Order: sequence, then C-alpha cells, then structure tokens
Amino acid sequence: MTSDRDNSVLQLAGFTTPTIANAIETFGVRARDEGFMDHSIGCRFPSLGPLVGYAATARIRAKGAGPSERPAELWRHVASLPAPRVVVIEDLDEPPGVGSFWGEVNANVYRALGCAGVVTNGCVRDLTEMATLGFQAFSSCICVSHAYVRLVEVGQPVRVGGLEVRPGDLLHGDRHGVLKVPPGIVAELAEAARGVEAAERKLIAFCQSPGFSLEGLDAFELE
Repeated sequence: MTSDRDNSVLQLAGFTTPTIANAIETFGVRARDEGFMDHSIGCRFPSLGPLVGYAATARIRAKGAGPSERPAELWRHVASLPAPRVVVIEDLDEPPGVGSFWGEVNANVYRALGCAGVVTNGCVRDLTEMATLGFQAFSSCICVSHAYVRLVEVGQPVRVGGLEVRPGDLLHGDRHGVLKVPPGIVAELAEAARGVEAAERKLIAFCQSPGFSLEGLDAFELE
C-alpha cells in the first residue's frame, strides 16, 4: 500500500528541478543560494527525466590499491532507506574521477535494490548500458576504467558538488542539476510547484498574446 508520504514524493517526479527550486522558495525555509549542487555535477541522461530519491551515502577511492569496505555494507545501507532511493558517492581522490564505481554491473545491482540513479563527484562509464536500463546518473566526468575503485566509508554525510548530503536526505535532479528537498515541506511541495507553474503560464500567455503591453506587464509585477 502506498502511503501519503510516498505519494507526495512520487508526485515530485512530474516537475522539473528548477520548478521544484522555485516552489521551495515559496516556503521561506532556506536561503535561495543554498540547497543545491554546483555546476560541476552534470546529468548524463537528460532524456530519462527527473530523478527523485532518498540518499544512501558512501565514499570511494580509485587511485592506488588500498583497504575496502565490503560491497554488502552499502547494499544493506541502501535497503534500510525508504524507496525511491538514490546512491550519493563522494570520490575522495584528488582530482576525483580516476576510476568509476558506476557502470553496467553496479547499475543493475542498485536498480534491483530499488535505486533510481546515482549522484557522484567522480565518474561513470558504460553509458549506453546505463541509459538503456533507465538508471539516471549525475557525475563530474566520464571515464573508461574502474582502476582500483573501492568503498572506504558507508552511511556518513558526504559532500558532492558543494552540497552536504546526509543519509535519508530527499534529492531531486534533472538536466539542470541536483537539489535537496527540505523535509518539512515534502507533503505540500507538489501543490506549491503547481502554483508556480500556473503563475508562470499566466505571464507567458500574456507575453505571447496580441494584447501584450508594457502597462499590462507592470500589472504582473504588482501581483
């Protein structure tokens, strides 16, 4: 059975991330220049549409050999979170992107675990296979090798694209970028997004109408 919370989250997938950003602003719960990743994190599959999910977090390295956490540690962490899920991985190499944790195999593993995609400041590969699977990916770069990639921490706060992400944070992302949804407004956010879209459509329709005028445009500023 789908809960009211689940329905509220699933509805968010019907909006672009900029619309969600604008809707969050209407609640006044955080500064407008906070809560989203910077432009270093790009969407690899824009045609797949928005990604919405609760964050499972980990840190990796791929440069040089070293000790590793067991993959099952991350699997269990993912499974402990509500669906939909997204894996957020901080690549600790300097610079990040020496080797990829993400490709066809892990995309299938984490898709089976209820994940809709990945967000990382590192790299991804096997793009054709990931896109065919419908597994969304946000990353700073693309690479050819997994090198010595290994998990070094699981289930702690991470920093990706300048944004701190904690386990269980709700993320929304599309071709424009990734943001964090404040938890206290999730139930009301879809309705706020519809309000934002309605106001924008009204202004756009006026701008495209034969009756457009500067005086009429001034009236929108007063609304």
